[in-house]
Order: sequence, then C-alpha cells, then structure tokens
Amino acid sequence: MTLIAIVLGTLAAGIGSVWLAAALSFGVLARYTQHMLSLAAGALLATAFLHLLPEAFESQAGAKQLFLTLLVGLVFFFLLDKAELWHHGHEHHHHVDPDHTGHVHAGHDHAAHAHGEPPKAGTWAVLTGDSVHCFGDGVLIASAFMAGTRLGVIAALAVLAHEVPHHMGDLMVLRHGASTRRTALVKVSLAGAVTTLGGLLGYWLLEQLQGYLPYFLVVASSSFMYVALADLIPQLQKRLSARETAAQIVWLMVGIGLVTWVSSLAHGH
Repeated sequence: MTLIAIVLGTLAAGIGSVWLAAALSFGVLARYTQHMLSLAAGALLATAFLHLLPEAFESQAGAKQLFLTLLVGLVFFFLLDKAELWHHGHEHHHHVDPDHTGHVHAGHDHAAHAHGEPPKAGTWAVLTGDSVHCFGDGVLIASAFMAGTRLGVIAALAVLAHEVPHHMGDLMVLRHGASTRRTALVKVSLAGAVTTLGGLLGYWLLEQLQGYLPYFLVVASSSFMYVALADLIPQLQKRLSARETAAQIVWLMVGIGLVTWVSSLAHGH
C-alpha cells in the first residue's frame, strides 16, 4: 500500500507540477507567477517546520545529531548551488532578463534561467539537471511516505508547489532553444517522471535503512528550507507597492494554510 502511495505521490508531484507550470507559462494564468512563488515558499517552510522536523525529532534519534544533519544539509545545498552557478557562469553569455521568472535551484541548470537566453545546446543540460533533482525529490517523498501517509501527502504537495515555478523556467529555456510548446512540455514531463524512479529507489533503500529515516526527513527539511529561503523568498524581496506586498504575504500564508489543511484532511483519514 505504501508503495502505491509513493508512486501516486511522485507522479502527482513530478508530472503534475510540469503541467501546472505549462498552464501558468503558456496560458491565461501567466500573470500569477509571483503569487505561485509566495505560495510555494509558504508551503515549503510549513512542511519543513511543522511536519518533517517534528516527525524526525519524535524519533529515538538524538537532537544534536539531527541538528547537525540539518546544518550539513543546508551547507550541502548551498555548495551545490554554488557549483551550478560557477559551472554555468563559464558556459553561458549573460543577457539579463528582468521579467524572467526562472530561479536558481539546487541541482539545476539555472544560470540560464536567471540570466536569459542560453545557447540551444544548453537545453539538454537543463533537462539533465532537472532529472537529477526530480530523482532526489522522489527519494524525499518516499522517505516521508515511509514515516506515514499524512506526511507523504504533505511532502508531495510541497514538492509540487516548489517545482511549479522552477518548471516554468525550464519551459521558457526550452522554448528559447527553438522547441515547440508541445516538445518542451514532453521533454520537461519526462524529466518530471524521474521523480517516480527516485520514489521507487527511496522505498527500496529505506526498507534496508529504516533506522535512518529521521535523518532522511531532516535532509528533506534542509532541502525545502534552502529552496524557500535562498531561492524563492529573495525573488519576492523587491520594492513593491503596499498592495503588492500585502498580496505576497497573503499568498505566503495561503501556502502555509494549504499544507496545514491537507495535513488535517489526511489526518482525518
């Protein structure tokens, strides 16, 4: 039963996020991108602080070891981001596009997103980086489902929320690379489907390493916290009108509220 839940959760997060991103990028919802960033940040922070971390700390694992794991996780994702930026900074010409919504995200080819149009050859680098990160997301979702269905549903929702703005960047990069909308959607969907492979491996791995589950949950938390604080929120830190700032805060709270609501729903079952 847990395995079925993992497959469904990873498919929803991996492919569902791509299709939602396409609706936002190519459809009438394109002007709501900033709201999605706020919502994703709220969902990630709520998942990390209200669900994954409490679950890990309720285990037999020592608090000191768990906090050390959290610190190491945050530093690891920071270094991963640095490596990506440094590597791609040497590969791409930077054309700054102030209206671009792509963002720098651990494990992705995001200099392309942050700095405008990459060379056409860069699209495969985007998809490779995308696949690697989606695989990691799958392992994180699997570890959450292994701790409980409720936690798994919340983690899948959080991954879906934070992958939407990122996939929007991917779709834009692929469109610049002369792909049609349909081709871009198919390519990014295939990368998103790798989330399920990660989920299956995570299920098998955690069966063997059940005692390490609290540490996997803390690593998942560090990933969510890093993405929210180092990646999404800085994009929202712009000089805005009072009304726009209020909208950001409202959508941040909606993200937190959504995770709490899904938690209570799943808990009810």
